[in-house]
Amino acid sequence: MINRRIVLAARPQGVPTADAFRIEEAPVPELGEGEVLLRNRVFAIDPAVRGMLDDVKSYLPSVPIGGLIPTMVLGEVVASRNPDFREGDFGRAFIGWENYSVIAPDSVAFENVAVAPDLPLTVYMGAAGWSGITAYVGLKRYGEMREGDEVLVSAAAGAVGSVAGQVARLCGCRVIGTVGTAQKSRAIVEDLGFHGAIDYRAAPDLGAEIDRHFPSGIDLYFDNVGGATLDAVLPRMKAFGRIPVCGMVSNYNHQTDPYRLANIWQVLVNRITMRGFLAYEAADLIEEAQARLTGWIRSGELVATENVATGIEAAPEAFIRLMSGQTSGKTLVRLDDAVTTLADWPLPGAA
Repeated sequence: MINRRIVLAARPQGVPTADAFRIEEAPVPELGEGEVLLRNRVFAIDPAVRGMLDDVKSYLPSVPIGGLIPTMVLGEVVASRNPDFREGDFGRAFIGWENYSVIAPDSVAFENVAVAPDLPLTVYMGAAGWSGITAYVGLKRYGEMREGDEVLVSAAAGAVGSVAGQVARLCGCRVIGTVGTAQKSRAIVEDLGFHGAIDYRAAPDLGAEIDRHFPSGIDLYFDNVGGATLDAVLPRMKAFGRIPVCGMVSNYNHQTDPYRLANIWQVLVNRITMRGFLAYEAADLIEEAQARLTGWIRSGELVATENVATGIEAAPEAFIRLMSGQTSGKTLVRLDDAVTTLADWPLPGAA
């Protein structure tokens, strides 16, 4: 079997361009003891991967030139030497942009996914996958979310932010989101049920706009962007406020020259709890998160937004659009036309 894979051709400067990537072919390796072979069906395209394309220290190793571009994949098991996986099961893991993946037991976030016949596969890589799980875990475990909290979510039209705002609302919080266009502002309020939106690009004074929405301060800030937004939020947190740090997307395209925070001292002034987190480290909460997320999606209480491209060749362009701020919801690549998406839902014959 021949595997098509996308590797790093050159380190991007700023927003990635197509010449940073190339497609190559290689044989699929033989399975070792405990390993599983997946035929990948869906890629999750995530902004955090941008940080791994630079030669800088991060929480995961940087990608070498010629190395596979990493991503979460959902694939169908076609061969297994692992007793926990049978042919026809679905496996999810952090591997890379390739048609076939050999997954070892110690691979990051490797799990057997119970795919329900009434939900499209793409849901398990977005709102009911690691994006949704990250939102749920970040709010509940690291944000210590409480009913009645005043919550601000940045990048609120994105994969994680769009779910985080809806989960907070469903749990009895008042939620405002920051976005980058008027269209996204309308969408998160009218389609996702946020209580308000801030277009940070249109706001002449971001701090004053935050004050308008939070006259008494912010209890919980779910941070996806860092940078100037975080700097504006810090003085506006209530005493003992909580900031779960999910991402720093404003810095991803220029990690060697990050935004200099002026208000970090407010962490002390307001006795703020600010903590970065990786959702898969909260293993005891993942089953609960996925069960609640799929329940809300089925009931229609949670809207799972997706933008989906088809074919492995589409992965670089999908990533470039994501890192250019052109997308809403979860950016996904399906590897074949047969993979159903939310555009096809409810599925034919589903209960």
